[in-house]
Amino acid sequence: MTISTTKILLAEDFEPCRRLIASLLDENPAFRIQCEASDGLEAVAKAQELGPDVVLMDIGLPKLNGLAAARRILDLIPSTKIIFLTQETDVDMVKEAFSLGAWGYVLKQEAEGDLLGALSAVLQGKRFLSNSAREMESCFCHQLN
Repeated sequence: MTISTTKILLAEDFEPCRRLIASLLDENPAFRIQCEASDGLEAVAKAQELGPDVVLMDIGLPKLNGLAAARRILDLIPSTKIIFLTQETDVDMVKEAFSLGAWGYVLKQEAEGDLLGALSAVLQGKRFLSNSAREMESCFCHQLN
């Protein structure tokens, strides 16, 4: 039996954060970082070139923010699953992320505990929201279903 590997594009401008995320994913053979991008324009170009299964994307990217980059990626490759990996806890930002088609929203401070669960949930067709962001869920829970 062959194990399918999920191809991931990691879009994060802060190098130490990229290294942390890469180390979390390296522990699980089901996930492979296909490439990394340090800004939104690079993320769109790499996604178009490589067609990743999942894009882990920061919202606060230079050149093109993560929300705008995610819109472009989803226009080009609608089957790609977007999971935002961010510090942004503003309710409107979370609403916008899910309304544009994101499948997951992981707060960076919870990435160590939430990232693998988020990836698993999203790959099963379920939406994911980090625990400390769940207090905001009542504002937009209808969008998660």
